[in-house]
This record gives sequence, structure tokens and C-alpha cells, in this order.
Amino acid sequence: MIIIGITGTLGAGKGTIVDYLVRNFHFEHFSVRAFVSEEVTDRGLPVNRDTMVVVANDLRARHTPSYIVDELYRRAVQKGRDAIIESIRTPGEVDSLRQKNNFYLFAVDAEPLLRYEHIQLRKSETDRISFETFLDDEQREYSSDDPNKQNLKRCIEMADFQFENNGTVEHLYLQVQETIDLIMNL
Repeated sequence: MIIIGITGTLGAGKGTIVDYLVRNFHFEHFSVRAFVSEEVTDRGLPVNRDTMVVVANDLRARHTPSYIVDELYRRAVQKGRDAIIESIRTPGEVDSLRQKNNFYLFAVDAEPLLRYEHIQLRKSETDRISFETFLDDEQREYSSDDPNKQNLKRCIEMADFQFENNGTVEHLYLQVQETIDLIMNL
């Protein structure tokens, strides 16, 4: 069983990579966003980026910095097939998953304006924001010394494989395909 974690900047293409792996390699998808959204809803809070960040940080502080991905990993093991855990945001999550067998961390990035255009096309509740808010949100999640808070910068640095998504979707798919071929031959 292979477990791929995916991290990256906001709107960089994490979901595009997930869709490719699910469609072409039958990976099971486990989403941190979905896990946290469920918790936000259970708490009777509005589902938006601010409450999702607060609730995710609270879960990590109450349990462990890797609590969310540990729960998703447990679910993946129960399914017993290759899985992708989207969206790794803290170094503690990476460290915990690194202790598991056959774990690889992917990171994806793209130019900020292109990423903003990506999120506008998604039209999700958490993405109805201005470009300035988008940049502020990302800055808030980009680095922190608190192990319970997001640190995308460090997670990206910890990645086994990094993808630049400034071109076509097909180019991103090609990068992912080459990486999967490499992993399958290790």
C-alpha cells in the first residue's frame, strides 16, 4: 500500500493531482478539508477558511499536531489500498506520516495570480475572496513556529517530490505520471 501526502500553496493544483491519481491509479482520496469541514459543521460554525483554520488548529492542540492526518491514515489502512491524503499543512503531520511504510510527500506550487484564478474557478464557499484576502490567508498559513498551526513553507521543503504548475494541466499530469512511474519502480 502506497500513501501519498500532498501539500502546497493555496490553489496550486493539489486537487488536480488528487483527481489524476484517483482516476488513473485508483487511489483512495482522504481530504483534510472534508475532515475539518465535518468538524466545523458538527460544532455549528460557518464553513469558511477562518473557522476551518481555527478548528483544525484546535484539533491539533487538543490531540496532537498530527491528529487529523493520523485519523485519515487510519481510515486509509482500513480501506487497504493506495491512498492520497490531501492537504498536509504542518511539519508534525509530515513527521507522523514519515514513520509509516511507503509514504511519499508531494508538493505543488504555482504563481500567485494563477493560483488565485484557480480558486475562483472552484467556486467553493471558502474561495469567495479578494486577491488581497487570498494573499493574506496564504501568508497566515505559510509559516509558524507553533507545531499546531499551518507551516506550508516547511511542509513544501520536506516534500519528496515538488511540482510547478505554471503551465498546462497536461504538463502537471506528465510530472505526476513520471513521479508515479519512479515510485512504482523503487
